[in-house]
Amino acid sequence: MIFKIEQMPATRIVYMRQVGPYSANNYTLMAKFKEWARTKELFTKSSVILGISHDNPQTTSPENCRYDVCMVITDVYKTADNSANEAELSGGKYAVFTIPHTTEAVQKAWSEIFPQLKARGLQLNVSRPIIERYIPAMVDNHLCEICVPV
Repeated sequence: MIFKIEQMPATRIVYMRQVGPYSANNYTLMAKFKEWARTKELFTKSSVILGISHDNPQTTSPENCRYDVCMVITDVYKTADNSANEAELSGGKYAVFTIPHTTEAVQKAWSEIFPQLKARGLQLNVSRPIIERYIPAMVDNHLCEICVPV
């Protein structure tokens, strides 16, 4: 699996959170978030969606795992309701893995990412989250990215 190193800027995001086991509920939240973003005229063909798994299910009980679906927003946007939250996503150096946008490919990637980083002398920076990035042009080609802070 090939990856590139990318310096991501700090950005403002709007997000919805799911707390509980990482599961099909994450997909349900993604659909709910996209629909909410459409109603707020935020979701366009160029919108980048982010998925953030905040917790390691090997060290956090499943009922406490947090998953956010996010979108980068401009400084001028203000949420008009309590359906979504705003936050600052810290920037930094990330190893960006491009993978097929399938459940099987994502599961396989999780087993290969950390050995690859270690083999190249890179270490996970646990102070920042791992991010799934869905760029429309990539999704149209059945691809997505897993961005690992290093």
